[in-house]
Amino acid sequence: MPGVRVRPALLALAVGGFTIGTTEFATMGLLPQISRDLAVSIPAAGHVITAYALGVVVGAPLLTVVAARVDRRVLLVALMTAYTVGNALSSLAGSIEWLVVARFLAGLPHGAFFGVGAATGTAVVGQARRGQAVAMMMTGLTVANVVGVPVSTFVGQQLGWRAAFLVVAGLGVVTLVALRGWLPAVPTDPRANVRTELAALRNRPLWIAFAAVSIGFGGMFAVYSYIAPLVTDVTGMPEATVPIVLALFGLGMTVGTVVGGHMADRSVMRSVHVGFVGTALSLVLVAVTGPHPVPAIVSLVGLGITSQILGLALQTRLMDVSPAAPSLGAALCHSALNVGNASGAFVGGAVIAAGHGLLAPAWVGVVLTLVGFGIILATGRRPGPPVPAPAAAAVAG
Repeated sequence: MPGVRVRPALLALAVGGFTIGTTEFATMGLLPQISRDLAVSIPAAGHVITAYALGVVVGAPLLTVVAARVDRRVLLVALMTAYTVGNALSSLAGSIEWLVVARFLAGLPHGAFFGVGAATGTAVVGQARRGQAVAMMMTGLTVANVVGVPVSTFVGQQLGWRAAFLVVAGLGVVTLVALRGWLPAVPTDPRANVRTELAALRNRPLWIAFAAVSIGFGGMFAVYSYIAPLVTDVTGMPEATVPIVLALFGLGMTVGTVVGGHMADRSVMRSVHVGFVGTALSLVLVAVTGPHPVPAIVSLVGLGITSQILGLALQTRLMDVSPAAPSLGAALCHSALNVGNASGAFVGGAVIAAGHGLLAPAWVGVVLTLVGFGIILATGRRPGPPVPAPAAAAVAG
């Protein structure tokens, strides 16, 4: 986009990724506090993670399609406003049922924000650097795991989990200022409408990629959803070390984002394969080294690296196979990721509740990851259709 200040625009999107990443992953670290305060079990508290993920699954395609003709900056501001309100409501929930409802509402704008933001970033920097544009916004999410998640977890441990959600609501306000000040107006393709967006869904490679993400990424979330009790009850470290472990996991995710962005620009499908294999191996290591503090932490950092390479590659893939509606393709990636989030958290909680222990989710995660990889291998390596110039320039969808 000629005349646009690229760095501030991408930074505004990264700030949004930081805000969303902080609350999405901080919930995992606060499950023990939520469980105690609301007098429910850890698996029952895990339902708030599932509810948030389901909100993303529903909201990502729905909001993206309905707002097909809305200027991208206006839409991103509206989505972040809704996100801020959802987190403020979460801090006020007086029961597990109301917290589940509030987390569902907070999840609705999540996927649409990342989807529209990824396509907007691509429009700003150009199609040839789309992997790095997506990586820049996702870097905000990974930095959240280094800084935002540990800090909000620490705040939640010291002041109560409600305070953590209030911190995120404050970050939402900061994001709104950044979006209004640094992001340019990005009009959509005038031909874009609900019908053209829905037409983009008649796309076999898109749904193959969606299925692979939905199942395969559940493996990581089966473990990460219960990382706090894993660290304290299996590895044997004190609760005060949970923010540190989360920060180290976030460092791994940051490394994976940087590496994954460059890998995706060279070969998207190769990045997908490396991400799946690496994530499966990392989950095996988590299961084997769980009782031993140093090896367990190294394994979790490795999981952060490989899962982020996989996630970024799959998001780029979904944009590639949805050229007429790249925002929808990227949003569907977050729907798929959060199907994995919801299913991973649910299955992980189920095997824990069945008495198989806190390491059982890691073995379940290996199976889910390999099934996702199997879908990719079974359907071949056919590349997505080329991206037409108008779609790339105007950010249709």
